[in-house]
Parts: sequence; structure tokens; C-alpha cells
Amino acid sequence: MDSGHYVSAGEPPSALFDAIPPDVIGICQRLRDKGKRGWIVGGCVRDLLRGREAKDWDLATDARPEEVSRFFAKVIPTGLQHGTVTVLIKGKPYEVTTLRGEGEYRDGRRPSEVVFIEDIVQDLARRDFTFNAMAIDPLARTLIDPFDGQRDLAAKVVRAVGVPVERFAEDGLRVLRAARFAASLECEVEPRTLAAMAEPRALATFAKVSVERVHDEWMKTMSAVRPSVAFELMRHSGTLQLSCPELVETVGCEQNKWHGYDVWGHTMAVLDACPPDAVLRLAALFHDVAKPRTREFSDKTGDYTFYGHEVKGAELADTILRRLKASTEDRKRVVHLVRHHLVCYSPEWSDAAVRRFIQRVLPERVEELIVLARADAAGKGRVVEEELAMLEELRVRVATVVAAGMALKVGDLALDGRELMAELGIAPGRLVGEIQRALIELVTDEPEANTRARLLSAARELAARAQ
Repeated sequence: MDSGHYVSAGEPPSALFDAIPPDVIGICQRLRDKGKRGWIVGGCVRDLLRGREAKDWDLATDARPEEVSRFFAKVIPTGLQHGTVTVLIKGKPYEVTTLRGEGEYRDGRRPSEVVFIEDIVQDLARRDFTFNAMAIDPLARTLIDPFDGQRDLAAKVVRAVGVPVERFAEDGLRVLRAARFAASLECEVEPRTLAAMAEPRALATFAKVSVERVHDEWMKTMSAVRPSVAFELMRHSGTLQLSCPELVETVGCEQNKWHGYDVWGHTMAVLDACPPDAVLRLAALFHDVAKPRTREFSDKTGDYTFYGHEVKGAELADTILRRLKASTEDRKRVVHLVRHHLVCYSPEWSDAAVRRFIQRVLPERVEELIVLARADAAGKGRVVEEELAMLEELRVRVATVVAAGMALKVGDLALDGRELMAELGIAPGRLVGEIQRALIELVTDEPEANTRARLLSAARELAARAQ
């Protein structure tokens, strides 16, 4: 099949070709010199058409992987069984994959067999969405677009290549990818593709997808302007029920007079209101996850209450993120943020109360907790100017207290553990820890007490009382 018959009907801008790095063109030229062809494929084509800088450059070729390995000086055999090698040019990696057709996807991720082919259009036909099924021939300066991906990209439409349900039944992650692209590219999913996302065959294949891949897609989704678009599509498709049923429990969970949305609607609003920090947005996603399980009706207030939802929510977030195999660092950060997301500040707080707040939520987490609290307030669906003003006042007071200097942890005390034991003549043990905690309490109330002499005097009194 002549790929020239599928050159884009719409004239691509010349800037599309001018933005291609010389080294990428050089790879294609080297392949041409060896009697083969090379094309730029994948997300970098989509990025170029959107006028964005391409992050990674992927190429397709009609050369076999062993041939590519001979053509270039530095090559890493990253996926020979799937036809992929990584060519290193000036230390930068470029994935070069042989054109291929694929057999049945038995594991919901990879084809059971790969057949090398020579037709770029046939290779593009196996890809997921039309705007990902385009190729650039940088030597001929042509865009090969057999499925009108350029048109769909311009119209902001997510459309599966070929028969949608077949694409989703091949690779279960494609449902999440459709949701992510809808959010990150601010697109609508066309009706046939949208319907196919919820088809039993698609869900059966999604059920085979590893939790690590699901987690990775979630994290990529968090960089979108409105990640809620993706999570709404996950809910629509049924994939959210399979990967995180705890979140689905929040749908339709009515709140109290302080909220204009149910828990799900509020969560989506908070998610979008957070800045695009993936872990912070995960905390936003889970901050009220326990509300359905803690909701009670109060006869006293005539409304719903959610006592302890932040504690239970932290436990649920920990369970979910362990299940999704999130990194330990990310999981701990999310759990901490969920546990402390209720910031109940009052102007009546003393400076000591502000210092205790900082100690409780950790100095390194204060700023993002306030950011999360602002998003939480903004997501209530009602006027919240007073709450936002309070949070800004707290931010200022925290900055003032920190700037003044304060002992937040044992290491900040003017008397270290070795000096303490030497002066008091005590051995390492429980008593040392108790005294140090008491000294932290002392300097929290009286920052000026953080001197060696004052702390030593207080430590002697504490030790005497403990004997």
C-alpha cells in the first residue's frame, strides 16, 4: 500500500517540519542511505501539530531491529521482541521501532505475537486514537494521516481508530488513556468511542491491566487543567468502580448546608481547584473519601455530620494507594495531607497555637495544606470568601512565626541529647525522650526559653520529678 495516498488532506504548517531536531532528521536520513525509510510517530507528532514542544521523539522504520542495530554506532536493544531499539545520538535516546502488525492481546496489554511489516499505514492502523495514528516523513516533509487525526485534533475530539470496542478490547488501558486525553487536550469523546469505553469487552480487558499502569495513568492525568474530566469518564465507563470502588461510594452522597454538591461533585471541584501537583491532587481526590462511611444525621443540628472522616479517610487513602502500588513517599505524603486537611483556624489562636499547628502538620507540609484547604473551600459550591480570608490570615501568621525562629523539633533545641545526658548523668532511654518532648512544649509556649541555660534548668526539674 502506498502511504503517499494517505498524505494529510489539510496542509500541515511548515513550522511542523522546521521544529524537527536535526538529529531526528539525521536518523531518517541514515535509514534512507541504507535503503530503508523512517517516520516520526506517536505523541511527538500530536505535540508538533498543537504547536507544543515535543518531549520525546519516537520513530518507526521498515528496517528490522537487527538492521537498525547495524546502521548506528550506539544502540540499546530495549525491546527486540517487539521490534524496538534505542538509538543514542550525542547521548540522547531515540526509540526506533520496526513497522509491525499484532496478534491477539491476551493479557490486556501486549499482543501475543508481533509480525513485522513494511507499510506505515498498516502500522498506524493498530494505534489507539486518530490523533495518535499519524506519521511524519521529515525528508519528504509530508504528514501521513490516514484516519484524519489532524482534523480530530483541531476539533478537539477523541476518536478511536477503526472499531472502538475492538481497540479497547485489545488494551484495557486505552479506556484510561481516552479519559486522560479528553482532560489533558480538553477534548470531547465522540459518541461511538464513548459508548465503547463502557462495553463489557472493554471492562473485561481493563480488569487485566496491572495496578501500576492504572496508577501511572492517574498520575499523568493530574497534570491536566481539569483532571475531573478524566475521572468523570472513568466513572462513566465503569473503570473507576473496578480500580477504586471507595471513590464511587461518594457519588450521590448528600452533604450538609455548608456544601452545594454531593461528596463526588465536591471532590471533583476540589481536584480541579488544586494546582497541577500530582501528589497534592491525589490528596484532593481522597480528602473526603471516608465521608460516606462516617456520615450520620444529627437530630441536634438537623443535618448530616462526618465526624472523624479525616482520620478514616487517611486510613482509606493508605489502603487504596498500597493497592495501586504508589511509591512509599507519595503514599505517606497523601495520607498526611488527608489526615490534616481540616484546617479549622480562628483569629483567636495565640502564637503558641499557631506554633502547635505547624508542629502538628509538619513545617514542610504547612504551605500545601493551606493550598489544599483553599481548594477544599473553593469546591463547596457556595460563597467562601470568609474562609479564604481566614486561610490567608493563617498563611501570614505562619510565615511570621517561622521567620521569628522557633524550635519545631528536638534538633532545634539549644540543648542536644548528648549534653542533656551528660549534664543530668542519665543514660539513653525513655526518660531522655520524655524530657526532650517536654522541652519542646516549653519553647512552643515560650520561644525565648530556647537557651542552653534555661533548657538545662527545666530539664533538671523534669528529671527530679521523674525520680
